[in-house]
Amino acid sequence: MSDSRAGGRLHRHSLCSLAGRYQKYSVTALRVSVGLLFVWFGILKLLPGNSPAEDVATRAMSAMTFGQVAPEVSRPLLAGMEILIGAGLITGLLLRLTLLVFFVHMSGVFLTLAILHGEMWNGGVAFPTLAGQYILKNIVLVVAVLTVAADALAARPAPPDRGDRDRAGEEHRIRQTAG
Repeated sequence: MSDSRAGGRLHRHSLCSLAGRYQKYSVTALRVSVGLLFVWFGILKLLPGNSPAEDVATRAMSAMTFGQVAPEVSRPLLAGMEILIGAGLITGLLLRLTLLVFFVHMSGVFLTLAILHGEMWNGGVAFPTLAGQYILKNIVLVVAVLTVAADALAARPAPPDRGDRDRAGEEHRIRQTAG
């Protein structure tokens, strides 16, 4: 066997070994990296004028609340929500609640595409503006967090069906009285 073939096998074996080790922690890496982004972007919203999404986010929130929530109120609320989502994803604490808040938040983010339609699209849905592209890239975050959610739900077995337990208990009582 030539040295180049042996080196290729060794390289392939090393890559497979690294991939196997990464796979073990991949969902955690995904969860923490998305969490870091949320904390970072949330902090930017706390510093007026530092978030490129600040203006769109506050105007969308105002439109969604029919003008009842002013930008000076919605900006820190959105910032706090993003920081809490990020902290929950980073730590894994209260993960189910964090996931719920994340998906509610993302619903509002994507609703912006319709509420501020004229700012999000250039003549049609196939041609997003830069602001529209900024929102659409969140599809990647949604898919990443769906992966985290699927992993979290798969890690905990579903509670037993109460109906099955009640029927089993009833069958046991019937056997006891019959015997």
